[in-house]
Amino acid sequence: MNAANRSKPTERVLHVRSIWNGAISFGLVSIPIKLVNATESHSISFRQIHVEDGGRIRYRKVCELEDKEISGAEIGKGYEDADGTIIPITDEDLAHLPLPTAKTIEIVAFVPADSIDPLQMDAAYYLAAGGAPAAKPYTLLREALKRSNKVAIAKFALRGRERLGMLRVVEDAIAMHGLLWPDEVRAPEGVAPDAKVSINDKELDLADALMDTLGGIELDELHDEYREALEEVVAAKAAGEAPPQAPEPATGGKVLDLMAALEKSVKAAKESRGEEEPAEVRSLPPRKSARTAPKQTGGKKSTSTAKKTTAKKTTASTSAKKTTAKSTQGTKKTAAKTTTAKKNPAKKTTTRKRTA
Repeated sequence: MNAANRSKPTERVLHVRSIWNGAISFGLVSIPIKLVNATESHSISFRQIHVEDGGRIRYRKVCELEDKEISGAEIGKGYEDADGTIIPITDEDLAHLPLPTAKTIEIVAFVPADSIDPLQMDAAYYLAAGGAPAAKPYTLLREALKRSNKVAIAKFALRGRERLGMLRVVEDAIAMHGLLWPDEVRAPEGVAPDAKVSINDKELDLADALMDTLGGIELDELHDEYREALEEVVAAKAAGEAPPQAPEPATGGKVLDLMAALEKSVKAAKESRGEEEPAEVRSLPPRKSARTAPKQTGGKKSTSTAKKTTAKKTTASTSAKKTTAKSTQGTKKTAAKTTTAKKNPAKKTTTRKRTA
């Protein structure tokens, strides 16, 4: 059965009998209503049979004192005291209870919807207007709830006990959710892990990514696969055929690495939705191996080169010094020759004068 063949609950026309008749008390305004179930069960139920011959197993109501079966008309109510004593309670005793909500849904407050703990939610009902005179006040309450964006808290009596209820608008109808009394909701003590667990930002980021990848869904797309498979088994057995074999469920291994499990979950969710997984580039950690030796050798070569360069520079400096020294010596010799040359011409001149 696919989603197209399943009609929405709000599209079904309710042809069910009311389970309670009364009125909504809205201040001094009284609104006649009928209470009908808002939900229905599609569960497949089985009968107990005798395996040997297929006969039905029946339960009979037997009086333990007389050891005989009795009819429903003979069965009443009784309260068992702590010591085991049974105290009979008649319908007349219950009819005289001082219970103002016996036939009235008494609105006591209007509160924001998010102030109601979902743990308190119980059965759901629709409140149907009880005849033409109820149309005007019914519509008034409905529109007031819409405009206020609030829900009504009410008290009512049903099946022998007073209950708490929450009234809200569903399309053009008023629905009522039964609520558990606050003292009927247990505190979550001893439920959370005792050990202290630290969650890092990377793990939270992956969890957020998984949530974003899974995204939202229309609840109408979800259906009871177990019930559908069970219907196929029943149909096959009724036709004398072998029931279909269910595929082996995927066995989930033990989670050894939370990060790896989250990454795989994100990848699987994206693949199921037809999204392409982008390539992931990771920086590899440095490896400790023999490849580091050439780097050291290269360093030594650089040092040797530096030394050679320094040696060359030193040699060049030495050569420069030598050249300077030679130049100095050459200069001195040249100066000496020049001085001698100057002196010699003077002597020659003197000789010439004498000869003349």
